[in-house]
Amino acid sequence: CRFSDLASAKAYVEKTGAPIVIKADGLAAGKGVTVAMTLSEAQAALDACFDGSFGAAGAEVVVEEFMTGEEASFFCLCDGTTALPFGTAQDHKRVGDGDTGPNTGGMGAYSPAPVMTPELVERTMREIIEPTMRGMAELGAPFSGVLFAGLMITDKGPRLIEYNTRFGDPECQVLMMRLKDDLLVLLNAATDGQLAHTSVRWRDEAALTVVMAARGYPGTPEKGSVIRGVEDAAGDGVQIFHAGTAINGGALVANGGRVLNVTATGSTVGEAQKRAYAALDRIGWPDGFCRRDIGWQAVAREQGN
Repeated sequence: CRFSDLASAKAYVEKTGAPIVIKADGLAAGKGVTVAMTLSEAQAALDACFDGSFGAAGAEVVVEEFMTGEEASFFCLCDGTTALPFGTAQDHKRVGDGDTGPNTGGMGAYSPAPVMTPELVERTMREIIEPTMRGMAELGAPFSGVLFAGLMITDKGPRLIEYNTRFGDPECQVLMMRLKDDLLVLLNAATDGQLAHTSVRWRDEAALTVVMAARGYPGTPEKGSVIRGVEDAAGDGVQIFHAGTAINGGALVANGGRVLNVTATGSTVGEAQKRAYAALDRIGWPDGFCRRDIGWQAVAREQGN
């Protein structure tokens, strides 16, 4: 349900109970969602939205049911008629290890997401993506571009949490590490309505990325601290993506919340994880932090746990 005033939203939450999900109804850099496990957390999230914590994005809020399951990110390229599956990933939204603390824009990701079996991909296309494409075409607004479905894999199958029209961050980093084809060619095919005659090829390796964030994130990050050793960390299946850096006096410094993405490939998610953290540990940034458990669900599957 969508609300534009605090009193109505609080009354609905009080009536519905917790756990419940509170969302700022606008772009909030991935930080506008609160999964409230108690009524007090839900009420505080509503107060934050209407008090202006998310700017114009919090002028309205969406209150959603709490779903139990495993989240997954599913991507398609669309040309208005055809939706071409474009890989899976799993993000880690909470700031702390063990999925604790507030939501962020994403503290790390890996691809592919083992939870998205071929059967679940087929169901997602049939039950979620294709009806969306047909519905938009019937409205006179056929969709072309990147369609990113945020899913919850429940005991009843895939359920849609939200759509975004972008590759996602940090999901994009792991997708690009695995993509064999020229992305520009694929995007042109989407623009030209040729996706029905197009395929996507992926490398066999898994990819995993770990976000290095500045102290204070996802609140107000501390900027200006010096980062050393980035050049030494790259190579051997590892790439370092810069997200919030700057050059100050010839030194690389932090200039944002999520600052670096240390991304690695491997024959398994577990191998990619080890390679990514080994590279990360070669970076000298005492004022930065990261989660140390990115990929834990996939690694547990690989180990048979």
